[in-house]
Amino acid sequence: MSAFDPDSDLSSDVAFRLVAASFVRLFWRHALLDQSIDWLLDHGYQVVRLDASAWTREEDLHTAIAQALEFPNYYGRNLDALNDCLSDVTSFEYGARRDATGLVIVFTGYDKFAAHCPRAAQITLTIIADQARSAALFGHRMCCLVQTDDPDTRFDPVGAMPVLWNDAEWLDSKRHPD
Repeated sequence: MSAFDPDSDLSSDVAFRLVAASFVRLFWRHALLDQSIDWLLDHGYQVVRLDASAWTREEDLHTAIAQALEFPNYYGRNLDALNDCLSDVTSFEYGARRDATGLVIVFTGYDKFAAHCPRAAQITLTIIADQARSAALFGHRMCCLVQTDDPDTRFDPVGAMPVLWNDAEWLDSKRHPD
């Protein structure tokens, strides 16, 4: 897939709006996440969903992501190995389909995992952001959507870029209903 077309109406392109500011975006409301995922699926994206709400150890992350992205048996189940294998995913060796418009990794309940393993949660998002940037250099669209049940969730910048709320929940008031 090539880069986004600057002559098209990018304001209606959900994927462009999601990755323009950061390759990792936060969601609080499930309905907004579901709308984004539906749009992405309708436009040919491969969506890989991972429920992180029950992960209490870093090993849980590695087990789930290795299975979902079809990592090889020699996967080392540590953050360095995650970075290595995601590099292979960006070059379509496994886990990503060439016929898809792009790859979207979706974590739900990520705040619960981050509470148990804050360092691993942060580094995982940084790895994904870095690999998505690398993938973009070759026309492979890749991003990560992170759903959290805590409307005040904040992460340090990833890939030298901040983890931002999606457009509809950017304002704190949109995540704290009356």
